[in-house]
Amino acid sequence: MALELNDAPKTRLNEGALAAWSEIPVAIIGDELNRAQIMQAAIKPVAPGKGFAGHALTARCMVGDNAALHYALAEAWPGAVIVADASGFENTAVWGGIMHAGAQVRGVAAVVIDGAVRDLAELRASGLPAYVRAAVPAGPHKGFGGAVNITIQCGGVPVSPGDLVIGDDDGVIVIRPDQIDGLMERCRARLAKEAAIIEGLKAGKTTVELTGLPPADMIGK
Repeated sequence: MALELNDAPKTRLNEGALAAWSEIPVAIIGDELNRAQIMQAAIKPVAPGKGFAGHALTARCMVGDNAALHYALAEAWPGAVIVADASGFENTAVWGGIMHAGAQVRGVAAVVIDGAVRDLAELRASGLPAYVRAAVPAGPHKGFGGAVNITIQCGGVPVSPGDLVIGDDDGVIVIRPDQIDGLMERCRARLAKEAAIIEGLKAGKTTVELTGLPPADMIGK
């Protein structure tokens, strides 16, 4: 099966805008997007405290094969987030220390793999965020096809080339280009509201009061 290569979209947010997005918690963004487009709980960082924000460079791998990821890496730009659909297969790693080192050299912002990786110690020590479904020592095959820069799924969420992808210790969320306008302002407003709730708690109020819940006997009616 031939490997399909496509160009990535050229329209991207600048470094300052991406840095601002990296400071917004994924949970807050998810709340503003009606809890949609959050990847499944299994997609988690290999090391804590390594959040990111960047535009998706997508790859679809054949099961147990990472040829598409090698070609994706060759196309990576500084700040890209490599997002791979490896079919959630956990018994063969499609990413490891050598490819992670290559991603660092190219200035990749993060790697998100719906599948398995290996060389966890190297990935954790690298400083380059990696969010994955599983880890296993078994290495991949190469040369069975796949695709680069097409719409894929990752963690149960559609991801298209150029989508904004953001991750933190909680997990990963995907924002389509048509959703970006006004979203940052709404997220900051929600953060301010939550900060006010914290101040209310310090003043002795309860979360029942501060969130406007009805009397207990009215719940469920």
